Amino acid sequence: MSKNHRAELADFLKAHRSRLRPADVGLPGDLLPGRRRTPGLRREEVAELAGVSLTWYTWLEQGRKIAASPQVVDALARALRLEPVQHRQLRRLAGLADPVVKYQVGDEISRLQRMVDALCPTPAVVHDARLDFVVWNTAFSRIRTDPAALPPERRNLLWWMYTDERNRAMMRRWEPAARAILSQFRVLLGNSPGDPRLTQVVSELSAASAEFRTWWLEYPVQDFRPTTIGIDHPEAGPIDLELFQLRPVENPELLLVVQLPATDDDRERIRAYLNA
Repeated sequence: MSKNHRAELADFLKAHRSRLRPADVGLPGDLLPGRRRTPGLRREEVAELAGVSLTWYTWLEQGRKIAASPQVVDALARALRLEPVQHRQLRRLAGLADPVVKYQVGDEISRLQRMVDALCPTPAVVHDARLDFVVWNTAFSRIRTDPAALPPERRNLLWWMYTDERNRAMMRRWEPAARAILSQFRVLLGNSPGDPRLTQVVSELSAASAEFRTWWLEYPVQDFRPTTIGIDHPEAGPIDLELFQLRPVENPELLLVVQLPATDDDRERIRAYLNA
């Protein structure tokens, strides 16, 4: 941890300690009101709440060169009643990885749907942390696929890519796209080994697709790389789509995939097909 990080960490701790009162953390107030010279909690009170020594905590607030374990930093976050974003900042200042956060998608569905609808005639879809379909717009459902027509347990990007014969026939270069998605999925599984949904998709696809079964054993790992895919839609005609992947700040487990028409002609073909 650099000197600047230690100084910023010290300022962070002092600021958040000063905003709390004993009653905020379940401690009794002073016997003589008005005699507390320290605004907020005292250092010894924070140290006691976090289960650390007063000396160690004092050194931390003084910006000294000492190490802080994830367990201790998380205990300080609880003692200081930090919000999730504050907890994340505390960990970053201490040189630690972000805390594990469990995001909920349910409350965001209507907002996400409005977003992808506003992108028409550009096909757009949002996936969750397991690449299951969450929301999609009309352009995606008519140009690529309609996830609502798939069985709920099959509404997954990887499953669709490897088992949908219509999509495979439309894509001019199916194999590179299929391999790229498999590589991204492999990263997800590595980040969450043992996740029931991820292991279910792998198990079922291994039985359903020879290509998936073979390529999975190669252990490919790759982040998203910008690319343009070409499809020959049986009704709309040839379309080139430039792929973008973005993650909402408020829920980085979600993945927004925008398939931008590569040219004005591509956009007009999609628009004409949707309006027909």
